[in-house]
Amino acid sequence: MNQAELDHQFMQQAIEQAQLAAIAGEVPVGAVLVRDGQVIAKAFNKPIGNHDPSAHAEMLALREAANTEENYRLPGSTLYVTLEPCAMCSGAILHARVDRVVFGAPDPKTGAAGSVLDVFSSKQINHQTSVEGGVMSEECGQLLRSFFKERR
Repeated sequence: MNQAELDHQFMQQAIEQAQLAAIAGEVPVGAVLVRDGQVIAKAFNKPIGNHDPSAHAEMLALREAANTEENYRLPGSTLYVTLEPCAMCSGAILHARVDRVVFGAPDPKTGAAGSVLDVFSSKQINHQTSVEGGVMSEECGQLLRSFFKERR
């Protein structure tokens, strides 16, 4: 399987996580962390349910993987997330030494991987994470549009 096919496969799993978030009444964002072709963590947004502003899908996936691996560093991993990471999540991704981020929909309000800020492009940061956006963007964006349309 080539990289594009793998990216699609793992983004589909992130979308499934985002659907669980929507069912729970959370903003539908899902994340899947992969290393060596294996899922090591997956999560969906839970800031409302957890009463925790940091309980974004990416943060929860990073926490789960770090606990499982017993290491806060996650080199060699790729994080698949349905929405472009915010500044908080981008910082955590860099601190965790994630190799690659693949996101679906851009976030024109808080995106920190190129839309509003580009935290990952800073050469002053001692770890470089590669970023690829727009993978299954339409599917990821439609989840968000549908969720917010129902809420209005």
